[in-house]
Amino acid sequence: MAKKNIVIIGAGFSGVYATKKLAKHFKSNPDVSITLIDKHSYFTYLTELHEVAAERVPENAIQYDLQRLFFNQKNVHLITDTITTIDYKKRIIAGKNGQYPYDYVVLGIGSEPNDFGTPGVKEYGFTLGSWEQAIKLKNHIRKAVLNGSIEQDPEKRASLLSIAVVGSGFTGTETIGEICDWKNSLAHEYKIDPSEIKLSLIEMAPTIMNMMDRKDADKAENYMIKKGINIMKNTGVIGVHDGYIDLKNGNSFKTSTLIWTAGVKANSITSKLGLELSRSGRIAVNETMESKSQDNIFVVGDVSLYDADGSGKGEPQIVQGAEASAQTAVTNIIAKCNSKPMVPYKANYQGFMVSLGSTYGVAFILNKFHLSGFFAIAMKHIVNLMYCIQIFSGYYLIQYMLHEFFRTKNNRNLMFGHISRSGNVLWTVPLRVFLGISLIGINFANISSILKILLTICGTFLIVGLFTCTTGFITFILGIILCSNGYANTIGWIIPTSLACMNGSGRSFGLDKWIVPYIQKKLGKMRYGNVKSIYKSNHN
Repeated sequence: MAKKNIVIIGAGFSGVYATKKLAKHFKSNPDVSITLIDKHSYFTYLTELHEVAAERVPENAIQYDLQRLFFNQKNVHLITDTITTIDYKKRIIAGKNGQYPYDYVVLGIGSEPNDFGTPGVKEYGFTLGSWEQAIKLKNHIRKAVLNGSIEQDPEKRASLLSIAVVGSGFTGTETIGEICDWKNSLAHEYKIDPSEIKLSLIEMAPTIMNMMDRKDADKAENYMIKKGINIMKNTGVIGVHDGYIDLKNGNSFKTSTLIWTAGVKANSITSKLGLELSRSGRIAVNETMESKSQDNIFVVGDVSLYDADGSGKGEPQIVQGAEASAQTAVTNIIAKCNSKPMVPYKANYQGFMVSLGSTYGVAFILNKFHLSGFFAIAMKHIVNLMYCIQIFSGYYLIQYMLHEFFRTKNNRNLMFGHISRSGNVLWTVPLRVFLGISLIGINFANISSILKILLTICGTFLIVGLFTCTTGFITFILGIILCSNGYANTIGWIIPTSLACMNGSGRSFGLDKWIVPYIQKKLGKMRYGNVKSIYKSNHN
């Protein structure tokens, strides 16, 4: 085989997937060189942008460094560059920082938000199509709530504390749900009543979440209404201004935070590549995912449009579609390298899932199972973990679990914060329960009834996780008393164990998760009253 250069442009879901599959297939073939080019040195897990924008996970949690992803693939060359043009005759890709020869190209440059030319969106609105935009939105929301908390003009205050999302697709629904999840802790931080932060979901159609089964969409809508989200259907936005928006019905709506998620279009660079374009600037491809206008240019993910049914809509711009198109491109590049027939694209949609914050979601799996609440969120986590397995990244699989389950704050994970850790309190839960059971079981002949009662009370409190710090200290004292009475060889282990349980282990799967914060809140109110962002005369 003559030397072949396969170049993947774009390290998104489809690009990373294709690179991994090609690298694995050609790992023993020195005649095949694989190059992955992206303007960033990392892959952004775009489906979790809303978690960064609403501060559930750290900013870098959705950045997967390419070197960490491909350090085992010695036949993969990573290049950070921005592609400008492609010379199809000379088969050379030109970037801002270099030129790259190719035999086959996998073009997966993705999509970007589409504001459909709505006036003011670029100047005063926010979009959520990149990591940078998620950071910008998060910082803006914090600033708006801070300014709103100290603003004494009622109209300006209401505008600053109003957050509106336009579009009820996957991005819009998950964004408003995540912000709703964030609202209470945000209000607490800036010392305002959570009810002052008004959330609205604006949709032009008569129904919301039209990508979902109606049964699941209705469940999600009822949940959002219950959470206080204002759902505005049959409502179009025709202009965005500083502090308010214009609605199609002639009314205006006060908000200083307008998040536009009403559509996407192909990456703007597609217009400069000289390929046949289709709807929303997407590149037209045939059933093999090859460009209709250029041989050996395979287009995958959101930027491609395969019009299988003739409707002009193409395949859904979702991760499952990106992976399926990437798999088709990979299979056909391998087929071309081996002079074998190419295969057509085959959709493989296993279901759809939408999260509405960290603890509730809806899902329709395998076109059969309707899930909601805990089970829907759990399924979404499983799918995300499966992606890490598909791209052979044990490192980011572990990082995902740490960020989503163990390092979250304000109870924002699928277990309502029980498995979050600040310290290793989770891992002392079995020890705490074992100690409690052991204390209840102590029944030495010469111990007093009072001591036995105290041991039973302490054991019960430890089992249910109530006042574990105080109970641990009392158990420590009781252990010393028992050891001094000659039982050191039998139960001397109680002393160090009781100390270990004083680290707050009752806040994981214990009553202390609710009881201790409640007492702290009440005692704090007794001492300091209600803290506020604005104080007037006489502390009112």
